[in-house]
Amino acid sequence: MTRGGWKPASERRSELLRRQRAWVAEYGEEPSVRELAKAAGVSPSTASLHLKRMREDGVDIGTRGVRSRRCPYCGR
Repeated sequence: MTRGGWKPASERRSELLRRQRAWVAEYGEEPSVRELAKAAGVSPSTASLHLKRMREDGVDIGTRGVRSRRCPYCGR
């Protein structure tokens, strides 16, 4: 076990992905970032950082409340 609860980023990301999939299976919808963070035992800011990095790496992990990067008026 590591000191102070520190875990490598790959372990935290795997845990977030696993918890997200379990949430969808149980509730039928994607969790919010706060719900996912609580389920994985990390802070919302830590979860948000890891989710951002996972999306940059091409891992499709959805959460409720993610803002679209598209313009709401023109769709681009």
